[in-house]
Amino acid sequence: MSYVIDRRLNGKNKSTVNRQRFLRRYKSHIKKAVEDAVGRRSITDIEHGENISIPGRDIDEPIFHHGQGGRQTQVHPGNREFSTGDRFARPQGGGGGAGGSQAGDSGEGMDEFVFQITQDEFLDFMFEDLALPNLIKRQLTGTDTFKPMRAGVSQQGNPSRINIVRSMRAAHARRIALSGSSRKRLRAAREELEALRRNKPDDLIAIQRLQEEISVLRTKVERIPFLDTFDLRYNLIVKQPNPSSKAVMFCLMDVSGSMTQATKDLAKRFYILLYLFLRRNYERIEVVFIRHHTSAKEVEEEEFFYSRETGGTIVSSALRLMQQIIEERYPVNEWNLYCAQASDGDNWNDDSPICRDLLVNKIMPAMQYYCYVEITPREHQTLWQEYEAVAEQFADSFAQQQIVDAGDIYPVFRQLFQKRMAT
Repeated sequence: MSYVIDRRLNGKNKSTVNRQRFLRRYKSHIKKAVEDAVGRRSITDIEHGENISIPGRDIDEPIFHHGQGGRQTQVHPGNREFSTGDRFARPQGGGGGAGGSQAGDSGEGMDEFVFQITQDEFLDFMFEDLALPNLIKRQLTGTDTFKPMRAGVSQQGNPSRINIVRSMRAAHARRIALSGSSRKRLRAAREELEALRRNKPDDLIAIQRLQEEISVLRTKVERIPFLDTFDLRYNLIVKQPNPSSKAVMFCLMDVSGSMTQATKDLAKRFYILLYLFLRRNYERIEVVFIRHHTSAKEVEEEEFFYSRETGGTIVSSALRLMQQIIEERYPVNEWNLYCAQASDGDNWNDDSPICRDLLVNKIMPAMQYYCYVEITPREHQTLWQEYEAVAEQFADSFAQQQIVDAGDIYPVFRQLFQKRMAT
């Protein structure tokens, strides 16, 4: 039996490469297990890791082994009764071996390979291929992320960034400036010496004087260094801030009396999934939590998920509060505006048309994306029907889905925030 062992170095954690390769290979199995886990988990452990089971037949690996060709001689110790060519009877009662007592009738079985994925890996698979639709980079947001940009040359810098061409050009210019007059006089002295030797070869004193002057000038020119520290030029690298998308997500949750505890739990699970997605995929995004019954109120995260306040139902109160917050704190020309609304669909009869008018005339023209989730097993009511009219007018920026039970939350979430192809 031959074994191939990968001994390539990989920092301190030498199994990382093999683990990532394994996760890519069994990506479909892991994604299905993650989807099943999200559906059965509670609110408190939705962001933890998970045990993943893969059928044993799906993890077979190719191996190197010796073939069956050629002639082989085998020795089986302990054989005193048989010789080559002897025949012996088949054992009575079936095949040999100490098998189980009875056969089962439950079909084909399989061994499973179980391994643990971390919290980060679990969330990576949860939010793969998801993104906020229509996100636009609008302004700098005081972010601390920068990208290096070339900004010409400088006389000071890191030796690794030296600009050889510019340095040699500066050195050549310096040598010309410092030795220009000396070189000119040196050329004239050499011409005089040549003429003197040709016309007055006996004037040894003048010849000697010119030779001494030429020697002094040559020494003066050669004393100028070929490259000086003043000549060095370095590529200047500056940090330019990255344009960052300023985005805000409004979370509108119905907490009226028609919302049962089970319905509220489903809404909270949807919003926790949304909150994890935003915090993991976007560093610079604000989340505004609004609870509403007959009146709406902006609350903190803790109160949004755990407050027990309840009452009647007027959905337009939440829309008006959101519009007011946008006008006061989030200018449309600077911010990407998003909203996720969850409700059971019950609303005061006269209020649903008001909600439609607010969305069509005031809110949707400023929104990048608005999604409405109705949590109910019943037929849709007037609010859903009014929102259908909004969806027809704003097909690219408005979406609505229905959730019946916990198993619908993750598929609906992926459908609402599936990454779209650029058009």
